[in-house]
Amino acid sequence: MEGNTHVRTHGFTLIELMIVCAIVAILAAIAVPSYALFMKKSRRGDTEAALMDIAQREQQYLLDARAYAPNIATLGTTVPADVSAYYTITINAPAAVPPTYTITATPIAGTAQAGDYTLTLDNTGAKTPASVW
Repeated sequence: MEGNTHVRTHGFTLIELMIVCAIVAILAAIAVPSYALFMKKSRRGDTEAALMDIAQREQQYLLDARAYAPNIATLGTTVPADVSAYYTITINAPAAVPPTYTITATPIAGTAQAGDYTLTLDNTGAKTPASVW
């Protein structure tokens, strides 16, 4: 007859599982905000590209009509869906001599971009805020 031996069953103890859960929670607490910030910057970059495209179309419209288009529909284009879901883009092109325009992208409240910067681009190529372009 064998002695009094302890046979350990295979598996994890509650302490080991709690340590793993704590490590996963710490990693998630670091990763989720970083990912959210990355996505916000990515959507801002898409919006900046859309503003540059609209500005290019405005220049072409100026050559054709000797004035800037007052809205996006007049340019014969649309705002990409991935931009319009997060930003409202407007054009301010007053009837002035010389002609001017300002394109503004305003974050939509209640979306992931809420609280982000309002981006502007004008006919001289000035971009504001300059720190995020």
